[in-house]
Amino acid sequence: MSVIVGLKGRAETVVNESNTAQAACSGALPVFGTPFLCALMEEAAWKSIAPHLEEGQSTVGTRLNVSHDSATPIGMKVRAESEITEVDGKRLVLKVSAFDEKGPIGEGTHERFIVTDERFLAKAAKKLEG
Repeated sequence: MSVIVGLKGRAETVVNESNTAQAACSGALPVFGTPFLCALMEEAAWKSIAPHLEEGQSTVGTRLNVSHDSATPIGMKVRAESEITEVDGKRLVLKVSAFDEKGPIGEGTHERFIVTDERFLAKAAKKLEG
């Protein structure tokens, strides 16, 4: 495993009717929805980490503390960036930020844990047992 402090990631999207606050039922306005901002930040994080994991490992998000500081209208590009700031065993802490074409729109921190896929999915499946 070669997950190290300083590892960076990026994800992009364009605001459209399917990723607005209206679409997420998180608000009534046709602007980039906060749930989609959070998802884009998580995408930047996990995609940057995945190539550095061992076969059969993934990461799962466990904590997200972000601000959504500026509205982005339909048609504008949005990008999220992540950077690992702490590696504590299987626990990873990342700085996350987001921007539209006019500047910063959000920032915060994100925590992920490295998991073994098979073990993680087996534990989740046990919830289905009577």
